[in-house]
Amino acid sequence: MTNDKIHTITSINSYTLIIFYTQEKCWQFRVISPGGDICGEMKIYYSAEAAETAGGEWVR
Repeated sequence: MTNDKIHTITSINSYTLIIFYTQEKCWQFRVISPGGDICGEMKIYYSAEAAETAGGEWVR
């Protein structure tokens, strides 16, 4: 069993932004488009706030 955790799910301009934590990759984000495509970067962020800022910029 892993300790992966979803921190935040936010809707921005019909996109869904998910901020999550994994032990291996620290904080990350993924964006789900209105059509259901999942995208994001494999960068490591050291706080939930940093991942959320990067994800928000990705969507805008």
